[in-house]
Order: sequence, then structure tokens, then C-alpha cells
Amino acid sequence: MITQEKLLKFLRAKPALNLSQIEKEANIPSKTLHKALSDQKDIPAKHLPVLEEAVRKYGYTDDLFDKAKVISIVNHKGGVGKTTTTINVGKALSLLGNKVLLVDMDSQGNLSQCFGVHVPNEQVIDALLGNAPLPMQEITAQLYLTPSDIRMAYRESELTNVIGADRRLSLKLEEVRDQFDYILIDCPPSLGICTTCSLVASNYCVVPIQPEASAYHGVESLFNRIAEVRTYINPMLTVKGIVFTMVHKNQSVHKSMMTHIRENYRNFHIYDSIIEVSTLIKQSQVAKEDLFSYSPKSSSWQQYHQLATEIMAL
Repeated sequence: MITQEKLLKFLRAKPALNLSQIEKEANIPSKTLHKALSDQKDIPAKHLPVLEEAVRKYGYTDDLFDKAKVISIVNHKGGVGKTTTTINVGKALSLLGNKVLLVDMDSQGNLSQCFGVHVPNEQVIDALLGNAPLPMQEITAQLYLTPSDIRMAYRESELTNVIGADRRLSLKLEEVRDQFDYILIDCPPSLGICTTCSLVASNYCVVPIQPEASAYHGVESLFNRIAEVRTYINPMLTVKGIVFTMVHKNQSVHKSMMTHIRENYRNFHIYDSIIEVSTLIKQSQVAKEDLFSYSPKSSSWQQYHQLATEIMAL
């Protein structure tokens, strides 16, 4: 039987659904779902069976949330907002009722440092090169972190040379996928073994692109790598979308570049949410905090929150 938690998770993942129509089909009082989604009131248990029957017509299945969706945040160009996107989309997904694991595959460890983890005793590379499970540190009840630091860079060559290197992260994540709704992987700024491991382990990837020639140059190499991974190792891998980051919306150069990218990559989904340049983002990075903790009313946080809802809806 459907639970309130699963029902609300499904409805949040399908924002285009007409809640009033579902209430009408289930013959329950109007605004019941609206109030539940806004945390004003729980759904009475007696309504759940008829609601389950109604939402099955719109794609709900019993196993829909059994295993986490694994998403790599990837671009081999540095400085385009991969880590910032991972941090804030992860936080937003957790606040939207999902249990989220963030995996730091970048030896710079910026994702880990944002949550105050600077020198982790156990980290990703140890699990990939040994028999230990992935280390997971609780940030909140809904948000967990698998950390890394500079030691990953020192041991990356070891990973390159071991048997089954590109599948090791996938196998480790498979052990914990039933514990989470989303697993987000912060990829390094390269197309090396750590990025390949991440793509092999993922169902989807999200590509942050800064709409400037320097950031756009060479992105074709990334899409070629994604295509190779899909062809030879992970046929389930798909590009979940391109998101524009570090955008000056009033600059004609950025406007024209976004138009150019939309035309060149029209076969990929491009998110409506646009992450604009903001001093608040830089300040939150210095403060080692996510944007919700640092400035929950800021437009920057709202942009990332909207991006998270788009990711859930696809």
C-alpha cells in the first residue's frame, strides 16, 4: 500500500500533474493534496487507497523509489560550477523530502570541505581500492556525504591499474542504492579514471555549462566520452540535461552563447532554471556552507531549488 511519504514524493516529482483532478478522481475533499504538499496537514490514512488507485494512472509504481537515481554532475572544464551545483541541488532535493547521498570524486575535496570535512579518516578512494564499504557521514537526517581529499590524487594511478577499475564505484554504490532516493556525484575537472568511474556508476548526468566560449570549447569531447561509456559499458547512461551556470543574463555575449548551445544541442534537455552570477554564491563558498544555510531567501538559492524540482520532474 502506498504511504503518504511515497505519494508526496511522487507528486513532487510530477509538478505538472493536476492535483484537483486527482482529488476529484479519488473522490476526496479538495485541497487535501495541496495542504499536504505545503506541510499544512497530513493526508488522512483513509484516503490513501483511493489516491493510490488514482496516481497509478499517472505512472506511479510500487518499485518507483526502491533504488536511488545516480546522477553525475560532470564537465571536464574546471570552474563552471559543478561542486556548487552538487551541493545546492543535493540540499534542495533533501529538503524536498528525498534522502540524498553526495559523493565527492574530486581530489580537491571542495564538496567535502563545504560540510566541514577537511581530512576524512575514510574516503572514496579507500573503498575503491579495498574491501571496505563506501564511508558515509551524516550531514542531516536526509543528507549524507562520501568524502575525499588530496589523497585521492596520490592514489588515482593505483585505481587506473587495478582490475575492473571503471566499475568499482558502481559496485560500491549498488550496495547502498536502496538506502537513498538520489545519489549525486561531484566529478573532477578531467576525463580521467575518476570521471569514467562516475559515469559508469550513473543512470544520468547533468552538465553545467558557463555560456562563454572558453567554457564551451571542448564540450564535444565530454559528450563523446559519455557516448563511449554508454556504448561500451553503461547503456543506461543518459544526459539528464544541460544547465547554464555563472550567467550574466543582461550580457549579449551570454545571451547569444546560450542561444547557440540550445541550437547545437537541441537533442538534449536544457533546463529552464538558469544559475546567475552572484556574490552570495562566492560568499557561501568562503563560508563553507550551502546556499540554504547561508541565505535561504536569496535568488541564488531559489534558482538551485527550482533546478532540483526540474531534475525530479524529468
